[in-house]
Amino acid sequence: QVQLVESGGGLVQTGGSLRLSCAISTSILSINAMGWYRQAPGNQRELVAVIAGGEVTNYADSAKGRFTISRDNAKKTLYLQMNNLKPEDTAVYYCNVRYNYGLNAWGKGTLVTVSS
Repeated sequence: QVQLVESGGGLVQTGGSLRLSCAISTSILSINAMGWYRQAPGNQRELVAVIAGGEVTNYADSAKGRFTISRDNAKKTLYLQMNNLKPEDTAVYYCNVRYNYGLNAWGKGTLVTVSS
């Protein structure tokens, strides 16, 4: 059974930083890609950053230069370091894992609130 558990969200002021973590319950050997998505109230869920095929990363334009996605294979954990946060970054952030056998798994999300 796949479980993705996000943590690290919270309330931060504009310009502050947070590091999100996603603990993955399964082996990472069968993972094609891992990523972070976010959904703000009234908006659709959108890609923030993804890491795939080893260390190939891709970022949304809004995240480039401020956010860094990384993973620790030994700890089976995905991270998102977020710096210089802005009020428009306020959203629920979701961890996503795509397995090579077709499963697309989601965590329950962690709330990030950036105050102005």
